[in-house]
Amino acid sequence: MLGVVRAVSLARMSLRLSSPAFAVWAAACVDSLGAARAEIDALNVFPVPDSDTGTNVYLTFVAARDAVHALPKDATLEHTIKAFVDGALLGAKGNSGVIMSQLLRASFRSLLGRELVEAEDVAYAFDVATQAAYAAVGDPKEGTILSVARAAADGAKGAADAGKDARGAFAAAAAASRIALQRTPQQMERLARAGVVDAGGRALVVVIDTTERYFTGRLEIDAPKPARTIPVPMPAVGEDLLADGPAYEVMYLLNAPEETIAPLRATLASLGDSLVVVGGDGLWNVHVHVDNVGAAIEAGIAAGHPYRIAVTHFADQAAQQLELSGRAVVVATTGAGLSKLCTESGAHVLEFDRDHQLGVEQMASAVRATGASEVIVLPNNPRYVPLFEAAAKDLRREGMRIAIIPSHAQVQGLAALAVHDAGRPFDDDVVAMSSAAAHVQHGAITVAAEAAMTMAGPCQAGDTLGVVAGDFAIVGADPVAVAIEVLDRLVSSSSEMVTLVVGAQATDGLPGQLERHLRVNRPDVDAVIYQGDQENYPLFIAVE
Repeated sequence: MLGVVRAVSLARMSLRLSSPAFAVWAAACVDSLGAARAEIDALNVFPVPDSDTGTNVYLTFVAARDAVHALPKDATLEHTIKAFVDGALLGAKGNSGVIMSQLLRASFRSLLGRELVEAEDVAYAFDVATQAAYAAVGDPKEGTILSVARAAADGAKGAADAGKDARGAFAAAAAASRIALQRTPQQMERLARAGVVDAGGRALVVVIDTTERYFTGRLEIDAPKPARTIPVPMPAVGEDLLADGPAYEVMYLLNAPEETIAPLRATLASLGDSLVVVGGDGLWNVHVHVDNVGAAIEAGIAAGHPYRIAVTHFADQAAQQLELSGRAVVVATTGAGLSKLCTESGAHVLEFDRDHQLGVEQMASAVRATGASEVIVLPNNPRYVPLFEAAAKDLRREGMRIAIIPSHAQVQGLAALAVHDAGRPFDDDVVAMSSAAAHVQHGAITVAAEAAMTMAGPCQAGDTLGVVAGDFAIVGADPVAVAIEVLDRLVSSSSEMVTLVVGAQATDGLPGQLERHLRVNRPDVDAVIYQGDQENYPLFIAVE
């Protein structure tokens, strides 16, 4: 929860804070939370299973980042930190977003006036942030974001006490938070029943992992794999869970003197649960679950001036989610590994290979078989795009709502599927998935079956062919050399992540050699490797 670039001292590494670097860190957290948003939403069963924790924390950080971006370029570090924590407070959404805003506010306030941060400062910032978060929650529960925050604080303190530098303290905090997250189902029965870790704790781990990498400069090693890859299936919204607590969520901002907050907490605690009040200096963010909405708002009026009041009826929210669950994604895949990846992410898979091609009727049957009223299709092959479009014409006459995303490669489909969110409006979901697919630079290697003339020149049977954006661009004898050349053509100065999908005919060590090539030449680019088992193509490559 600290910001961002490194400064190396001869004895121990100190961390140097600066306004521009802080802005970079804020943007990095938004990107990481955006990538993990669907996964975190799917984990959300506590305090109510409303599947919005990832979205709420993401929007909280967006508000904080935007407040920083609105500052003049010459803003001081103190002004930047104040804008960030105030932006988080004003823009906090939901239970976890409000708690996260308090963690940020307390940790950064402990660092005001410091440009060089030592391990002891890191440990102290985590500790005061955790204490503030526990104090803000009316009835703290273990197995939540609070437990993860406490573990991170203990990890940082242990590293500082052992003489580690600031980088070591952050690494220890990040490692401890990941372990604590895996423990949350043992601490809360509801999580254990649903088979998930705590959503708020997962969001905090994403932030700490991102901070540890950007604050210490550890971009080339030990970087966590992007959480966006394959979302976790969403737990069912059960009536028993909805019946466990009050019917409404009430949130509002409050202008009030500090002496009125303790009586406000007491009043709201008597009305419901999931109470969180955060803030200071006359500005507060109030969150509570109640049955009596009017009484919760009147308590705010008695304390000061409530505004931006938001009320959510959980039953209506659950009904909307069930209604939106009538959306399905159909994916054309080749290879058992790719099919498994897509199935695990909740998609309906339509498999094909060289000997078993897809036809219009088969496509239409697969879409009908989903039983959904809204369907998004990822053809993942240029030949299949017009065929799916033809199938969709008849299905639309039957009342189905269908969007065909013109994905031409399997890796484009993976990127689109990773950002799929059934909780969004249909059109927004289609736009997000289309954008993800379109921004993927894709390539592959294959083996020539016979002598032929390609766009890259003549080839002989057995030659390795490099494919870039669907065209044969390289002819060579060594699969590794050809794959590296394909990769180098795809990677640009703005690239952030490479995905390698390994085929059934890949030579041993091929993906590892590409990963090592990246580590040496582009240590700022993350690499993710999947076993796709596709025939004919030993390797699919995607660059984002």
